[in-house]
Amino acid sequence: MNFILHKRSNTFSARAATIETDHGNIETPIFMPVGTHATVKALSNEELDRAKAQIILGNTYHLYLRPGMDVIKAAGGLHPFMNWNKPILTDSGGFQVFSLAHLRKIEGDITTFRSHIDGSLHQFSPEVSMEIQRILGSDIVMVFDECTPYPCDYDYAKKSLAVTHRWEKISKDYLRSREPIWGHSQALFAIVQGSVYEDLRMESVKFLTDESFDGYAIGGLAVGEPKAMMYDLTQKVCDALPLDKPRYLMGVGKPEDIIHSIARGVDMMDCVLPTRNARNGSVYTWDGKINIKNQQYKTDFAPLDSECSCYACQNHTRAYMYHLYRQNEILGMRLNSIHNIHFFISLTRKARKAIMEDRFPKFYRDFFNRYRVEKDHSEANAVHRENRRKKFTQE
Repeated sequence: MNFILHKRSNTFSARAATIETDHGNIETPIFMPVGTHATVKALSNEELDRAKAQIILGNTYHLYLRPGMDVIKAAGGLHPFMNWNKPILTDSGGFQVFSLAHLRKIEGDITTFRSHIDGSLHQFSPEVSMEIQRILGSDIVMVFDECTPYPCDYDYAKKSLAVTHRWEKISKDYLRSREPIWGHSQALFAIVQGSVYEDLRMESVKFLTDESFDGYAIGGLAVGEPKAMMYDLTQKVCDALPLDKPRYLMGVGKPEDIIHSIARGVDMMDCVLPTRNARNGSVYTWDGKINIKNQQYKTDFAPLDSECSCYACQNHTRAYMYHLYRQNEILGMRLNSIHNIHFFISLTRKARKAIMEDRFPKFYRDFFNRYRVEKDHSEANAVHRENRRKKFTQE
């Protein structure tokens, strides 16, 4: 993998770069659609191409369970299995194991968990995660880490960080001591953790940059902490990371968060939000989010977004989309997904163009002057989820 930095904003930390991989180049900043089960839900590869998707994500945990590594290996890796010839990034499975707190147990470097599908018993470790990702053949491999919840007390975060750092070094030593299975190179990204504590985040940055990885992700944010805290920590971590390596903010997906993150120096982002919310009727436009299931769109014959060039906007109206949802037609979910993925990728493409043309500050101001940002309920929702998790675990 090769990282070429082209331009930096004079006012913000925003930057435009190119990541070169054996399966093609990635122009950053970039939004990466999530293909959890070797598919971006409801979309074909051709539709992803039309949306100008340059890289997609696969999920190590889910692909390990289904279809299983025997099938992926027989297919020749994930690229031929899903007939996707562009770059793929795979996560390590750490976040999924974290989210299954009531189904897993961590002992040393071994995490034992029960499948959420059938309850069968499995074990992950840094070595197992790396081996799975070698079989998958992703262009960008993520280290195995432990993701802390929010809220999280300092002592737990510090102990978790020590475990994560040990696992990350094991991941690096394992992957770099072995040749890729499918002949193309695999870059390894570290994950900066430390919850919401700045000193732990800086400790993580120093440890990981001393170890020297191909790129650096910021994990453990966008899990319920206040937005202002997420933005502040993102800025501080980006400022401390090397200029000559890509930066990936994991799991960040709302349009306003994407623009704020780009302004702070992030190159890569991903989230299931555009397709998940699309299936529930939520559409993202340059004016903000709308819910196409609302009665007001019954006789609205404008496109979802008048400035969008996607198939849905060029061929159908809000009234038609409202009708599809009222009839529970699958086409409505597909058209919404086509639009949302197109919008999210267009958002980062326009941000990149603005950076390259030295007008990102104006782009930033114009976006927030126009886009209606939703009220932030993330912290309250996170506390509620954590209380429910604790109650479930106790029971």
